Amino acid sequence: MGGLNRLPLDDAVVWHDVECAAYEADLALWERLAAKRPGPVLDLGAGTGRVALHLIERGHAVTALDSDPALVGALATRARGRGLRLTALTADIRSFDLGERRFGLAVAPMQVFQLLGSSAGREAALAAVHAHLEHGGVLAIALADPFEGVPAEVALPPLPDIREQDGWVFQSTPVGLRSVAGATNIERVRHAVAPDGALHESIAVIRLDVVRPAELERAAAALGYRVLAREQVPETEAYVGSAVVKLEAT
Repeated sequence: MGGLNRLPLDDAVVWHDVECAAYEADLALWERLAAKRPGPVLDLGAGTGRVALHLIERGHAVTALDSDPALVGALATRARGRGLRLTALTADIRSFDLGERRFGLAVAPMQVFQLLGSSAGREAALAAVHAHLEHGGVLAIALADPFEGVPAEVALPPLPDIREQDGWVFQSTPVGLRSVAGATNIERVRHAVAPDGALHESIAVIRLDVVRPAELERAAAALGYRVLAREQVPETEAYVGSAVVKLEAT
């Protein structure tokens, strides 16, 4: 695409913003947890900064990690544009090494741990985070089940996510939830309407591992965490709720 038909941002950045940036139901929880613990916060799978920028604007020092360099670049640019100090790094949360840096709180919002592909991947991430937490530091992980309380055969997808930018209109519509072995596939149709009216359509499939909170807590306990009481992010009209597993580094 060129001219008026060229996307205003990187493709990954555009659709991350469309599908994630408007979500706010969990922000009060991360803010409350950060207020309880001194020291910097580690934001895992930070994307374009939905949580990181919110916490920085409320006085918290944040280091943000994401495996996609385009998302990290967009986050860094947005922080500079707001005059905020931020450390944003491209890194895999299963294998990152920040040297001697330690954190009082690490957060994994919006099912980041359900995108790791296997129990081995989740355990590697748990170990990597544990190595970067202060003694008594906490890792909080949001887990969701799109089918919770609803039989899979009758579950309805949520409403479309819509965003306008630079004369473009973006719409991402969930069109199906499918249970597959050990995971849920979320199928989305993505429409981008250019300023001149040209329509661009694509299909995306997001695979969320099925991860039960108790399963993750058992794995964490074996790696040196103490399991704390869970919390809950309520569902909204557009988003399912999340159970938040809390783990303390010992």
